[in-house]
Amino acid sequence: MPTPTSATSIDVSLQAAWQQLSAIHLSWEGLTATPLTAAVALLGAVTLLCWVLQAATGNYSWVDRLWSVMPPVYAWIFALWGDRPNPRLVLMAVLATLWGARLTFNFARKGGYIPTEEDYRWAFVRDWLAKHDPLHPLGRELFSLLFIAVYQHLLIGLLIIPAAFVVHGLGHGVALGAGDILAAIAFLAFLAGETLTDEQQWRFQQHKARLSPEERTRAGGDLARGFLTTGVFRYSRHLNFFCEMSMWWVIGCFTWLAGAPALNWTWVGPVLLTLLFQGSTVLTEALSIRKYPAYRQYQRVTSRLLPLWPRGSLDLHPAQESSRTQQPG
Repeated sequence: MPTPTSATSIDVSLQAAWQQLSAIHLSWEGLTATPLTAAVALLGAVTLLCWVLQAATGNYSWVDRLWSVMPPVYAWIFALWGDRPNPRLVLMAVLATLWGARLTFNFARKGGYIPTEEDYRWAFVRDWLAKHDPLHPLGRELFSLLFIAVYQHLLIGLLIIPAAFVVHGLGHGVALGAGDILAAIAFLAFLAGETLTDEQQWRFQQHKARLSPEERTRAGGDLARGFLTTGVFRYSRHLNFFCEMSMWWVIGCFTWLAGAPALNWTWVGPVLLTLLFQGSTVLTEALSIRKYPAYRQYQRVTSRLLPLWPRGSLDLHPAQESSRTQQPG
């Protein structure tokens, strides 16, 4: 447990952060007066850039291309600010960089950085807006600006900027200790889990793409179903989502380890990310059900996020599963 010191008297509240931001003025000196103003100025610039690119190209994946890039950049702004780097901030920046490098690599090998590529879910969202928006295309353009560009970049910033602001403000009052080591180990464990999940999915999709529909049917199993249910996917339908959320909850723990109260305003980022993943998972699975008839049975027997032991066999019809579980012995 961190030992409070005089460093905790430094104001790292939300009000203190807002006071710094409210003093921003449009000059180099104003925008770079503190690491917080520099990070937020950069956030505003990339938000504007993504919205302009979205409007010009009709492609909604510009924010996706920066999702894994910006948190490490924000972290290093705080970590390298001043004459004496804060070891805890450097550790946070290193962990964020490892996360970003892995996610960027995975996104790139799927073609995510090809300018014309777009996440398949955005096409569904555009179609839904076209059918249900009484002010179409105004609703679509507002969604592009307010949710995709502004909200998502704000969320990306909230994952790391508040935590870095608090740790930077508390300075060197609480030295690195066993808690920081345990937090780093937990972060790396979740990173390994996400890496394993994405690697298994990548290999399956590559194998599947090399086969014709007839060959997949003859192969049976997951290739015939069209989606992966073995390996880590036997225990969680979206282990990568679970690990992704968990890593940012761990990052938030560094504020407490630096001497801040356990309940502080920096948790807003992980909370909002968790809520975003709930909606994203619902949309992803709704599209999977449309595409793969067997997906509903997969939902019945396999945990959604938290890795748990399967509740039955994927190959049994629900009625058969119920009959089997009622048999004596």
